[in-house]
Amino acid sequence: MSYTPTEWRAVEPYADKAAVQAQVHPDKRDLFLCHAWNDREGSAKELYGHLKTSGATVWFSEEDIALGSLQMREIDKGLRNSRIGIVLVTPALLESIKNEGIAEKELAVLLGTNRVVPVTHGVTFDELYDVSPMLASHSGLSTKESSLDAVAAKIAAAAAALPAA
Repeated sequence: MSYTPTEWRAVEPYADKAAVQAQVHPDKRDLFLCHAWNDREGSAKELYGHLKTSGATVWFSEEDIALGSLQMREIDKGLRNSRIGIVLVTPALLESIKNEGIAEKELAVLLGTNRVVPVTHGVTFDELYDVSPMLASHSGLSTKESSLDAVAAKIAAAAAALPAA
């Protein structure tokens, strides 16, 4: 993502803060990216890249689960060490929730906190409500209204504006 000079001045302090926090607390993350398995190489990976470019530290299964490790244990640690949960809501995620897949388990944990932000991508909040009224009740963002990189910049800025953990 390229920023205009004015946009960069708004994002730059948050990017610096995220970099310092990452050095001081390497296991801590600003964000936990919850997504459907089928989105890991597509929209989830794209959102992850935009979040990183915007200066956020992000727990992302494709980067943070080492080969041979226990997947559920690593997800549990990622959830514990992240300040905000981002739920990338796609048709695949809605299907995963209905089928009680891993994303549904992550969502159950995130809904028990006040730190979850749904991002609808290719679905509406009405479609989300039909599957998860609790997640749909949280304030979130939609890629119908903004590009995925603009959504990522907003989320990264909001995360960086939180008090240090």
